Amino acid sequence: MTVAAFRPRPEPVEVARVTATAGELLEVLWGRASTAPASASQMRVLLTLEHQDGINLRTLSTALASTPPSTSRLCDRLVAVGLVERVVSQTDRREVRLHLSKRGRAFLDDLRARRELELQAVLTHMPAAKRAALLEGLEAFCDAAALQMHDRGVRSGDRTDRTA
Repeated sequence: MTVAAFRPRPEPVEVARVTATAGELLEVLWGRASTAPASASQMRVLLTLEHQDGINLRTLSTALASTPPSTSRLCDRLVAVGLVERVVSQTDRREVRLHLSKRGRAFLDDLRARRELELQAVLTHMPAAKRAALLEGLEAFCDAAALQMHDRGVRSGDRTDRTA
C-alpha cells in the first residue's frame, strides 16, 4: 500500500475552497487573453447563446438572472459589433430569437484558443500524473455541474418558448 492510500478523503468544503482559488487564478490567466470588444456581462450573453442558440430575450434574461431591458441593451451592443444576430421567429412575428453570428462564433473560438495557450503554459510545469488526475477530476466536476444546472432548470420550470 502507498502512503496515498491512508490520506483522508478531502471534504467538499476544502475542495470548494481550492477550486475557488483555481478559478481566481484562471481569471488572472484568462485576463491575459483579452475579451475585447466584449465586456464580462456580454461574454455571459455570448456563452449562453452558444449553448442555447435561438432563445428569446426573456429566456436569456432568466438565464442571466437579469431584467429584459438590461439584457436587451447588452444584446444591442453585441448586435452593433456583429457578434449577435436577432432573427424574427418564423412561427410568431412578435418574437425575436437570438443567435451568435459567424463573427461571434469565430470570436469565441479565437478567445478559447488564446486561453488554452495560457493554460498549456501552466500545465507544462505539472507532472504528467498530476495532469492526468486533474483531467479526471475536472471531467467529473463538469459532469456534476451540468447535471446540477439541468436539474435546477427543470425544477424552476425554465422554458425556452416564452416570448420576450
